[in-house]
Amino acid sequence: MTVPVDFGVVALATAFGERRDVAGAAADYVDDPERVLQWGYRSFHEAPEGTTPTDLAVRAAERALKRAGCGADEVDLIVLADSDVPEHLYWDGSTALARALGVRGTPTLLLTQACASGVMAFETVAGAMLVRPDVGTVLLVAVNQVSGAHRNRMRTSTCLVSDGAVAAVLRRGHGRLRWLATEQHTEPEYADFYRAEYGGSRVPFPPPGRSNTDLSVPQRVQEHFGRDPVKLLGFIDELYARLASVVARACRRAGTDPQRIARLVYLNDNQQTIREVARAVGIPAERTNAALAADLGHMGGADQLVCLDAHLTRGELADGDLVALAGVSAGMHWFCTLIAV
Repeated sequence: MTVPVDFGVVALATAFGERRDVAGAAADYVDDPERVLQWGYRSFHEAPEGTTPTDLAVRAAERALKRAGCGADEVDLIVLADSDVPEHLYWDGSTALARALGVRGTPTLLLTQACASGVMAFETVAGAMLVRPDVGTVLLVAVNQVSGAHRNRMRTSTCLVSDGAVAAVLRRGHGRLRWLATEQHTEPEYADFYRAEYGGSRVPFPPPGRSNTDLSVPQRVQEHFGRDPVKLLGFIDELYARLASVVARACRRAGTDPQRIARLVYLNDNQQTIREVARAVGIPAERTNAALAADLGHMGGADQLVCLDAHLTRGELADGDLVALAGVSAGMHWFCTLIAV
């Protein structure tokens, strides 16, 4: 199948917070460390005090541009995908990134569609290239840094959330790591599962004794379904079935067979979830990012590109391999982007 616009990834680079051992750090975050250890994570990354998401994004961007042999002033569009709480309200992190890179006049775009942002950005870039012939080189940066005032990285969900950024230099007509297709399914019934209760315009300040860190996504899901075990099991089945469906739809859009997928790169979720995702899609767990997830932690919308960079560096992908970058995010969105190595 011929894609409407042809572009590929010229270079990838990452920037992480400081590496911490889960076994040694869990007690700093929760009073039941064993629950966290059962997720299968060995380590995670935590940004040092004073480090901002913009700092991480700039480090990753500068490294990727250097690897691509490209100056920041040669970029035609800068896209920042930020999957956590922004540094400021009424503020655009993409322009702050451009300023830090010393760029003036270049269009920028900020994507905030939670953990889907980094993967769904490929379709956004494709659209920009399709309608703008002058867009030949794009700098895409995905960053995730936990705001401790809004969530507990080890308690809010069943992922251990980590701090990191990844940058990709995308170029029109580049023949390697080519974008083939992007698909998405959205189920608005579940729009509130991941929301932070306080700090927005509706409830700017928490009541006495409450905070956003009290949020538990699993608890909110149970309440939504009235704690009915049959409905809860049905929701879990839906999670995996929709993920398999969106991957298959992306393959159909690209004119290829899901059996050709050489590597399924999912969120850096807990080990059990990644195994279940692999089973649903029909991919052996060994051909997922499970091993990487255990050492990296969940970096929000940066997960898939971080892992893609690692798989390439480790020599785990060959020319012509089909890679599915997939996941589920707040919203809720199921999504998949196909890349041909």
